[in-house]
Amino acid sequence: MTDWGENEPIYIQLAQRVLSQIMQGALAEGEPIPSVRQVAGQERINPLTVSRGYQLLVDEGLLEKRRGLGMYVCDGARDKALARERDRFLNNEWPRIRDRIKVLGLSLDQLPQGRSS
Repeated sequence: MTDWGENEPIYIQLAQRVLSQIMQGALAEGEPIPSVRQVAGQERINPLTVSRGYQLLVDEGLLEKRRGLGMYVCDGARDKALARERDRFLNNEWPRIRDRIKVLGLSLDQLPQGRSS
């Protein structure tokens, strides 16, 4: 069971979790995702919340509904998700990080260079 944060609605957090699994390759293109009922039961959340989170990813073209079969990861979803998240990072998050680095008077050689996994 997931420990849901209080800053964002659960359906958005769920969509972000599925998005992350797609970007990391844990959910492969063409692969079915867990059913709404399965996730709702496992996470102890309302099925409508799960449906709403999945619908966000359908609207973005990352998931598709297959009548009678469930939800599947769309072809090209990983590349599309990575491109969108890179763009979001560079346009929304990076400017704030860059400004914070500048305010703190840090230089590039003071920043950690290691990669986290």
